[in-house]
Amino acid sequence: MTWLSRLAAGLGACAALFAAAAAPAAESNEFRVARQPGLVYLQAIIMEEKKLIEKHAAALGLKELKVNYSIITSGGVMTEAILSNSIDLAITGVSNLLLVWGKTNGQIKVVSGMAGVPFRMLTRNPNVKSIKDFGPDDRIAVPTIRASMQAMMMGIALEQAYGLGQHGKLDSNQVQIGHPDAVQALLNPSHEINTHFSIPPYQDIEMKSPLVHTVLVSTDVLGGPATISNCWATQKFVDANPIKIKAFIAAVDEASEMIAQDPKAAAQIYVAVTKEKITVDELTAIIKQPGAVFSATPLRSMLWAEYMHRIGMIKQKPASWKDFTFPMIHDRNGS
Repeated sequence: MTWLSRLAAGLGACAALFAAAAAPAAESNEFRVARQPGLVYLQAIIMEEKKLIEKHAAALGLKELKVNYSIITSGGVMTEAILSNSIDLAITGVSNLLLVWGKTNGQIKVVSGMAGVPFRMLTRNPNVKSIKDFGPDDRIAVPTIRASMQAMMMGIALEQAYGLGQHGKLDSNQVQIGHPDAVQALLNPSHEINTHFSIPPYQDIEMKSPLVHTVLVSTDVLGGPATISNCWATQKFVDANPIKIKAFIAAVDEASEMIAQDPKAAAQIYVAVTKEKITVDELTAIIKQPGAVFSATPLRSMLWAEYMHRIGMIKQKPASWKDFTFPMIHDRNGS
C-alpha cells in the first residue's frame, strides 16, 4: 500500500469516527407525561385514549413508543418531578412553568400550550360577595399555595381591589389541596375549607349546590380568555428527543382539532375516562362556552409573566412569550 493509499484510508477512518461521534443517540421508546386533573387537560386525555403521540411518533420513524401517563394534583409536586427526572414532560399551569423557568435560567421551557377556560372562585360563606370580604377564618382551596394559577389569579384580583403590592393579603387563607378533594371539602358544610378557586368541570359540579356562589371569574380579572395549562420540558430532554417532541406537538394539534370539530365526542371521552359527576351535554356546553381555548398556541401568557416579575417571583422579565417557549412553536401567533 502506497503512502497515498494509507493516507486515504486513514482519513476515511477518521471521517467515519467523527461521523459516528456526531450522530445523535437513538431516542428511547419510553415517554413519561404527567398532567393535573381538570378540563384544561382535555387534549391530554384524548391523546392518551386515542394514542395520538404514539401515532405521530410512528409516522416519524419512532416505532413502538410507550407513553406513560400519570396524574399529579399539585403543580408544585409536578415541578419537583420534572427536576428529579421522574417525568419527561409536565402539563400544568403556566405559573409553575414560569417559576421553574426562572430558577433554572431558562433550562425548562414551554413545548406547547394546551387549554384555558373561565374558572371561578366559589364560596359557601354567604357574607363573601367580593374578594374584599374574606376574613381571617376563611379557608381557600388552591392546587399550590402562592404558585398555582388560582393563587396567581387571586393576587392579580387583590391588586385590582387594593392596589399594587397587595397581592399577598390572602396568602395565609390558602390551603393546598387537589381539585377533586376540594370539591368534597367545599360541599361539606362542616369542613373548614369554605372556598375553592376551581376549574371546570369541578366548579360546575359545585355550583349545583344552593350553598355555593361565585366570588369572581378569571376572564373578568384577566380581561379575556387565556391559556391556563401548558406543556413543558427540560432543554436537555428536548434536545435529545426531537421526534418525541414533534410527535407531542402534532398530537396536541390533532386533539385540539378534534375538540373544535366535535366537542360532544370530546366530552364523551372525558366523562368516560374521569367518571366525574357531570353529564356529557353539560360538559359539551362548558367546552363550547365563550372564553374557552383549546390550542397548542399559548394565549396571553405574558400577563402571568409580567405579574410574577412585578411581585418578585421571577427575577428576569421575559421580553416576549418566545423567551420561555421552545422554537418549535415560535411561528405561531402566541402571546
